[in-house]
Formats: sequence, structure tokens, C-alpha cells
Amino acid sequence: MTAHAQMATDAPILAEVRNHIGHLTLNRPAGLNAITLEMVRSLQQQLDAWANDAQVHAVVLRGEGPKGFCAGGDIRSLYDSYKSGDSLHRDFFIEEYALDLTLHHYRKPVLALMDGFTLGGGMGLAQGADLRIVTERSRLAMPEVAIGYFPDVGGSYFLSRVPGELGTYLGVSGVQIQAADALYCGLADWYVDSSKLALLDERLNTLTFSEHPLKDLQGVLAKLGTQTVDDAPLAKLRPAIDHFFALPDVSSIVEQLRSVTVADSHDWALKTADLLETRSPLGMAVTLQMLRRGRELSLEDCFKMELHLDQQWFDHGDLIEGVRALIIDKDKQPRWNPPTLAGLSRTRVDQFFEGL
Repeated sequence: MTAHAQMATDAPILAEVRNHIGHLTLNRPAGLNAITLEMVRSLQQQLDAWANDAQVHAVVLRGEGPKGFCAGGDIRSLYDSYKSGDSLHRDFFIEEYALDLTLHHYRKPVLALMDGFTLGGGMGLAQGADLRIVTERSRLAMPEVAIGYFPDVGGSYFLSRVPGELGTYLGVSGVQIQAADALYCGLADWYVDSSKLALLDERLNTLTFSEHPLKDLQGVLAKLGTQTVDDAPLAKLRPAIDHFFALPDVSSIVEQLRSVTVADSHDWALKTADLLETRSPLGMAVTLQMLRRGRELSLEDCFKMELHLDQQWFDHGDLIEGVRALIIDKDKQPRWNPPTLAGLSRTRVDQFFEGL
């Protein structure tokens, strides 16, 4: 291997064109391919170049290693930036959201392999793709409320468009889902067993493209995968989720989860209430309002709303404390402000949305 090739494989983003397909690989497997500003810029640059390259007909986006597509943004670096008075934590979101928008609007088909963990910022990348693929190893979530944050990267758009109140549930609770639920919620398009991913690459390498690259790619997937997986757990819970997560505020949701039984979901309801009581009250309440507003907004306006929240969140939200408790000190005892839902005023939540 030449020195140049060796350097290239150490790069956090690997880019290669094979058979008219641009392959982009997030290459930080030790960090579950969590995305840094450097990676955001590298992806943006490559997508811009390929957009104008007539030889590139489609793009495939994946993560290195079997464990994760992308476990989200590199939150540690944002924490350090805020603590040292740097500007990275501001620049990061502006550029990350611009990249996510590029993917949503990309003129050439994008195929995203959501194999393994696809969390937060990883969902932001994958949800903009035309063909979103899950495997039996896929674990999807917008888990931001666990660190005192809210589902960003377009979450106010794609979660608010999931059927019924399922997206509200996913955003406010931060729970992980697997392949069957991802397809049921419309957060994935195809299921392909991980044992067939090498074969998928072979087929892509030998694919003869027509005038319709998207149809060509769908044809490949139709031979290797399926668009539904039976027994989605959320399908059974749907009546309960639609009832509880349509309630006016998070306090009512928690209260009714404990006191009302819908179908035979009472065990799930109690576990969910317990989970919500560990999350940031402010994070959940802002998430609930953001998702309800997001239903009525365009994709661009959803990103604007999220950026508006971001610009206030490091100073006035629970993120810094959440990162401290879960990532820095690892004491897992976040001191949320306020500590309970009862202590949270409607005014405090509404203030974040002022000036939108």
C-alpha cells in the first residue's frame, strides 16, 4: 500500500466511485461513526462535486464496521467547544443541517445503509436518502431527550410525519426501534439481511444503468430484500401510543400512562412512564411542541426552527448537564432544570419558540 493510499484509509470519510456510483463511507468505527464537523464538510464537498459529475448516477452512504451506520453527532466536541468559549458548537449545527438538506434535495438517488446503530445525526443523514435500508442489526432512534436535548437534524419534519402519534412517542421517549418498526413507521424503505450486503455491493458494481437510476437501484433491492417485516411491535402498541401521545402536554401523558389502560398495554405504559421520568422535562416539553409545530411546516422551516432552538439551547437548555452526567462524569445522575415536569412552566417552553 502506498503512503497516499494508507493516508486515505485513515480519513474519516472514504469516497470512491465504482460503476457510476459514488460510495461514501463514514470511517470512525471506534466511535460508531459519530459525525464531526470535519466529516460534515468532507461529505458536503463530495456531494457537491458528484452533483455536477455526469459520470456519477447515484450515491451510496454507509458506515464502516458492523456496529453502526452513525451514532449521531460527536457531542463531546460540542461540549468542549461550549466550555472553552469556542464557536464549534454553533458552526456545527449550521453546517450539519445544510448537509442534511443537501441530501433531502439531492438530484441523484441516494441509498443509505442503516446497518447497526443509526441514532440522532445518523438519522439526519439517512432520512434524506431515497432508499433507506435496514438490516436485522439496525437500531434506530432519536435519543436526544436522554441527554437533555431535542430531536434535531430534521426530526421535527420526519418524526412529525410518521403515522399517528408514533413519531411523537419516538421523539419524546427517545426509544430505539428495530427493522420491522422502522418499516412500519416509514423511517425505512427496504429490509435486507446483513448476510446479503456483500452481494448487494456486487450487484451494484455490475448494474447496467438506464435513464432511471432510481428504478435501477430499486430493481436490485427487490431481488435481495423486502419492504415489510411482520410483527412490528409498534403496530400492536399503536392504539395506546395514539391515545397517550396525543394528550396536550408531557405531564398529562405521564399521568395517564400510569392511570389509564388502553388495550393490554399496561406494562408497556408503566415502563414508558418510568422512562419519561428519567428524561429532561424541558427537553421532552420542547420536543412535544416542536413536533406539533413541525407537522405544519416545510422541511426548510423545520430546520430553521431547530436552528432557532439550538442557538438558545447551550445557554438555556439541559444539554450541557446531560452530556456531563452521561458522557463526561458518567455518574448518570443528571440534575435537570427543572428536575421534574411539575416544576416546568408553559412560559419557559414557549420562550424557546419566540421570534420564529
